[in-house]
Amino acid sequence: MHWYYVIALIIIGIDQLTKWIVVKEMELGEQITIIENFFYLTSHRNSGAAWGILQGQMIFFYIVTIIVVVGIIYYMQKFAKNDRTLAVGLSLILGGAIGNFIDRVFRKEVVDFADFIIFNYNFPIFNVADSALTIGVIVVIFATIIDELKQRKEKPKK
Repeated sequence: MHWYYVIALIIIGIDQLTKWIVVKEMELGEQITIIENFFYLTSHRNSGAAWGILQGQMIFFYIVTIIVVVGIIYYMQKFAKNDRTLAVGLSLILGGAIGNFIDRVFRKEVVDFADFIIFNYNFPIFNVADSALTIGVIVVIFATIIDELKQRKEKPKK
């Protein structure tokens, strides 16, 4: 097994463990203050996507997630072996996608709990899988820009 699949498995494990703890130890809607006016653990459920869009569209999420996971695995097999940054980004996306997919399949909703207030804006509640997806996309964009710059530099000028 390639090392980048291990990263995805670690993300899935941390994601599922944290969600299990929230479901087991907190009542739905319960909030625990970590840092007053900044960070709370809030037991929340989401049957949609980010910011609560597409609520209740589980079949759509199943299909999209399967397509995304297959695409990421294909892309990892084809390109990640030669680009560590890309491999890390894709691993994070893969782990995050599978983490939330597990919730949708077994709970019919996603468990969220990280609740931040940033400059008086109550940011939508999220989880480890969401964080991995977001960071993974940023890393993939970064890797793509770096690769593009390398290719331009290697390309002979006319």
